[in-house]
Amino acid sequence: MFMLDLFSWWYGPGWVGVFTSIKRRLVGLSHMFSTDTLVRTLFSPWRRITTAPGAGLSEKIRAMGDNLVSRAIGFTVRLFVLFTATLAIILLAAVGLVEIVAWPLLPLAGVALLIKGVL
Repeated sequence: MFMLDLFSWWYGPGWVGVFTSIKRRLVGLSHMFSTDTLVRTLFSPWRRITTAPGAGLSEKIRAMGDNLVSRAIGFTVRLFVLFTATLAIILLAAVGLVEIVAWPLLPLAGVALLIKGVL
């Protein structure tokens, strides 16, 4: 009776739990890297470091150059973090795919190992 309940859970609610767990891990990883915020602020200045333009033309050009450099640094750092997040999500999705494929085979592996050990 116990084995029937185990297999009933394994291929029913357990199977659904695997998909839910994988989805929860992927969403959590996306939140950990704050991908939505990084995409939304991709062209924002780095750490909000901006220079206010002065009164003269040379001061305005210098402020524009400083602000452009700050935005370029912010873009580069955010793009690198987004690239890292993408790689991590792809890796986690691949691990999840292996888990999905292995889930229905694990009970059979136990039986096969038991038979192999007896023979």
